[in-house]
Amino acid sequence: MLGVLALLGGCSMMGPFRAPETLRGNRVDDYRLKELVPGTSTQADATALIGSPTAKATFDPNTWLYISETTQIRIARTPGVDNQTVIALTFDDRGVLRDIKRVDQADALPVTVVARTTPSPGTSASFMQQLFGNIGRFNPIGPTSGGQGGNSTPGAAPGSL
Repeated sequence: MLGVLALLGGCSMMGPFRAPETLRGNRVDDYRLKELVPGTSTQADATALIGSPTAKATFDPNTWLYISETTQIRIARTPGVDNQTVIALTFDDRGVLRDIKRVDQADALPVTVVARTTPSPGTSASFMQQLFGNIGRFNPIGPTSGGQGGNSTPGAAPGSL
């Protein structure tokens, strides 16, 4: 029985049982990218051939970024990245293409996440203090006017009809 389950688990990696790939971002086809020639192509040419950029560089609006990622659903419906690509087009101040650069997963650098936490002012409360800390701090439920209930006519004296 365990062997049959192991064989069925492997079917998800093959043919009709494989999860579909999902494209995210703006994928640039190689044949269109080859039509852009540094020194002669302009920003208008780039937009007409491959569309608007996904983003522009933070400190240089003359660098256009076309970012794409292909993902596929893996175990527990988490997306797994199959392919990432960034095409960077650099233009001069006149809008003429100067450089084309392709960056993919092989060029990625590892990033270390810092485990520190930002200190916050005040005291740290235990779970029980957080759970029961607000008991008795709220106003009782009732009319907010302070008068006898039922009188909602503006300008009327309390108790009059």
